Amino acid sequence: MLPIGSEAPNFKLNDHEGNPHRLSDYDGSWILLYFYPKDDTPGCTKEACMLRDSAMEYEKHNIMVVGVSADSEMSHQKFISRYNLPFTLFSDPDKKVIDLYGAKNEIGGTKRISYLIGPEGVIEKAYADVKPEIHAEEVLRDVKNLM
Repeated sequence: MLPIGSEAPNFKLNDHEGNPHRLSDYDGSWILLYFYPKDDTPGCTKEACMLRDSAMEYEKHNIMVVGVSADSEMSHQKFISRYNLPFTLFSDPDKKVIDLYGAKNEIGGTKRISYLIGPEGVIEKAYADVKPEIHAEEVLRDVKNLM
């Protein structure tokens, strides 16, 4: 994992519609950058839906949610549509950003980890062992404590 207090490395990935984004596009906002193993699996669906259900609170606190997995743009489109997810999912099929952020596991898959990045682009909190059912609330609490 990247250390708290370090600058979050910028990157460029395509979203679920094929549009390129850079992490720096979100400068000035709190960013929850969350890495997850696979669309439409039980834990990943629970985490995404809990984040979805917290969207209004996240918006009040200027928190942007960005998910990253190795799944395709098409897979992300279906996942977003099926669960009405109000945030962006990035496709990282080469796992370059997944690796850059320390989210690649020992067998080449993606770990369920997150980073809370402050408005200045600094990592304020790192979550090494994300529990899908409580992560959305945990992040919101941490942002409130850091503001």
